[in-house]
Amino acid sequence: MADLMGTKDYESGLNFLEELTENGHRMQEQVLEEILLRNAGTEYLTRFLHGQTDKQLFKNNVPIVAYEDIKPYIDRIANGETSNILLTDPISVFIQSSGTSGGQPKLIPMTAENFEKKTLELTLVDPVVKK
Repeated sequence: MADLMGTKDYESGLNFLEELTENGHRMQEQVLEEILLRNAGTEYLTRFLHGQTDKQLFKNNVPIVAYEDIKPYIDRIANGETSNILLTDPISVFIQSSGTSGGQPKLIPMTAENFEKKTLELTLVDPVVKK
């Protein structure tokens, strides 16, 4: 993946995207499993999962939420609290939304890994646009 970011090999980029999207359901299940294994013990998920990592329990017990529902947790992290509130990985940076959906910009906590993935996503847009 790192090689792809450093090159302008559009064909490789398109092939990589095709691989990722071919079996989206399996990929989503795998990502959810990884998230649960890492974060089931966080303050937020413990409320619903009690430390368990079962995907069906997650699907049944963890509600779909809006930003405002988790804003108190994000504010605590932004104010320097370092416990495992939403994630076990440390927050390395906050990005700010444009504020177009509700007028006020939102703080989005990012880990180093999240930031790296966002960079890769932006790199992968280029081959699609130039196709």
